[in-house]
Amino acid sequence: MVGAVILDSSGNVAGEGFHHGAGEPHAEQEALKVAGDHALGGSLYVNLEPCAAHRTPSCADAIIEAGLNRVVISMLDPDERVRGAGVDKLRSAGIETVVGPHEERAQRLNEFSIKHRLTGSPFVSAKFAMSLDGKIATRTGESRWITSEESRLHSHRLRHIHDAILVGVNTVIVDDPELTTRLEGIAGRQPLRVVVDSQLRLRMSAKVVGPNTLIATTRAGRMGAAEVVKFPATADGHVALQPLLDELGKRGILSLLVEGGSTMHASFIAQGLVDKVYAYLAPRLIGGREAPGPLGGAGVEHLADAVPLLEMDATRLGPDLLITGYVDVHRDS
Repeated sequence: MVGAVILDSSGNVAGEGFHHGAGEPHAEQEALKVAGDHALGGSLYVNLEPCAAHRTPSCADAIIEAGLNRVVISMLDPDERVRGAGVDKLRSAGIETVVGPHEERAQRLNEFSIKHRLTGSPFVSAKFAMSLDGKIATRTGESRWITSEESRLHSHRLRHIHDAILVGVNTVIVDDPELTTRLEGIAGRQPLRVVVDSQLRLRMSAKVVGPNTLIATTRAGRMGAAEVVKFPATADGHVALQPLLDELGKRGILSLLVEGGSTMHASFIAQGLVDKVYAYLAPRLIGGREAPGPLGGAGVEHLADAVPLLEMDATRLGPDLLITGYVDVHRDS
């Protein structure tokens, strides 16, 4: 997501533009088209380094031809193959070029594509809904619905912005979810549905079994119209998660929303594969030693080993709270 603003030589806004989508004109070109001759001697502000070779003319060439005097860029292109090329071209043409203002905000804006570009794997968001005392279901397994309609609507918006949704087979067996985006009045994007099913225990009648579904397993098999893909197994017979993420990345999946269950969340967290956490917190108390929490597995033995979250934020959604935070990637260093 890229936006650009051009100020004329007097400091007035002369043009604005943004990148509408793949194959469409870049933000700089949109802004230059609006600004026209008013771009001469002016300044351009953009959140991502202008391309130097992707188009003819490239954005950097178009900026030079328009006669701009100054360009302010929030961040360089994350792709090391072209990183800095646009800046070098602008500076070689004598244009004052500033890099770095609001860099962190620019990185967050495009965190999905940046993670994919740097690692080849998708950005991973972990999402769960729980009661105030940290339960995702009652001791009998009832979980619909802990949170409010407002939270569930926001959850569908999360699905809309992610390229894929992932759940473990136990979640499918217990809840039989559709894992689709349902937004009233909006043609919600339908992300790829991924089910981790090491031993192919899924029933053919499950709602998720169909087109646009990938079943990750450790054995060969077929499952109706769904795609079954065999992955390496861990020592305890489960699907190895990093190879699964690598495969999704190769398929152009930039972002993955992990929706559960507690065992799957615990595996992703324990292996350091989660980038961001979305926790929906409902103002109700469930209680019970046997009622599950959002993270299963063995957990940590010492508080010093707990996974810290950074850049915490809290938002009201009806009666609920949505708490978000980024996993500290440097926690082991």
